[in-house]
Amino acid sequence: QVQLVESGGGLVQPGGSLRLSCVVSGFTEDYYVIGWFRQAPGNEREGVSCISSTDGSTYYADSVKGRFTISRDNAKNTVYLQMNSLKPEDTAVYYCAAEIWYGSAWSPTPADFNSWGRGTQVTVSS
Repeated sequence: QVQLVESGGGLVQPGGSLRLSCVVSGFTEDYYVIGWFRQAPGNEREGVSCISSTDGSTYYADSVKGRFTISRDNAKNTVYLQMNSLKPEDTAVYYCAAEIWYGSAWSPTPADFNSWGRGTQVTVSS
C-alpha cells in the first residue's frame, strides 16, 4: 500500500518561507505524478502543484506561480514544495498525493488521486 508523509508546516509571517516535504513509500510504478493540494476552512481542496516522473514536467496554480517550486529527490523518495513570499491567503492544510500517470504534469484535481498523506498545517499571519 502506498504511504505518504508530509512535514515542514508551521507558522510564518507574511513574506516568509517554508519547505514542505513528502516522503513516498510502497509506490512501485515507474510512471506517476506527485501532487500538492491545500484546503482552508470552508473551502474546497485545490491543486497547488504537481510533478511527473515521466518527463520531470511541473505544474503550478496561477496563485502560486513565481513563489512556489516543486522538486524531487529520487534517492530519498521525497518530493519538496519550496514556498517563498508567503501570503495570508496561503494559509491551509497542505496535502501530498500520488497516482499512476504516464504523461506530463497537469492541473491536478482531488478526484484523480487515490493515495494521500494526512496533511501539514501552514499558517501565514502577522
